[in-house]
Amino acid sequence: MKILLNLFLFSFLTSGCTKHASMINDPVINQAPTPSNGTGNFTYLALGDSYTIGESVKQVESFPYQLQNLLKAKGSIVANPKIIATTGWTTDELQAAIKKENLKGTYNFVTLLIGVNNQYRGYPIDTYKKEFAELLQTATAFAGGDKSKVFVVSIPDWGATPFGKNSGRNPATIATEIDNYNAASQAITLAAGISYTDITPASRNASTDKSLVADDGLHPSGKMYGEWADALLTKVAGVLK
Repeated sequence: MKILLNLFLFSFLTSGCTKHASMINDPVINQAPTPSNGTGNFTYLALGDSYTIGESVKQVESFPYQLQNLLKAKGSIVANPKIIATTGWTTDELQAAIKKENLKGTYNFVTLLIGVNNQYRGYPIDTYKKEFAELLQTATAFAGGDKSKVFVVSIPDWGATPFGKNSGRNPATIATEIDNYNAASQAITLAAGISYTDITPASRNASTDKSLVADDGLHPSGKMYGEWADALLTKVAGVLK
């Protein structure tokens, strides 16, 4: 049973391209759906992985869409988010996808949340630092060079979830590794003069509050994504005035 759980967990965290041989055959990639034609006064680009598309919850429950709705309630009408994210992406895979997308123009604000799959696959943290710094520069460019319009979100701790606890890995070790990745991204983000939102401590409440976990037992529920949107709301609203 533990072996089966390990395989299932791997499929959720690492579906998509990988530098290592896949543990299962042709895992299904959950690509972010093409946004509908929602229009607004402001535009929003969301870059990331499964945590950005809202794996295992309805699109409206993902944190980008909840943030859009919260901003609307404050009078800032934001078009449907342009999302570049897929379950399982690492920093290099997100970089490649952005280049392939060949986006034109800029956005009123950009969010970036990436790194959990680097941690899960055991990639060198120095590689993460380099690629994260490059992604941060890319995000800033999409914000028209305005650093105040870029918002980095920390990596949640998947070790606190039911899947994490049954993954065969030590939750304390997962937590330490996640903290190391977040310390790296936070240092790079703050040094660049960019906003950093730390949702990691609150994500660990999933160990005792199952309402914070989606039905897959691994990803955040709409409730947790709502907490992330709340944490970003005041910051983002401030730059849209």
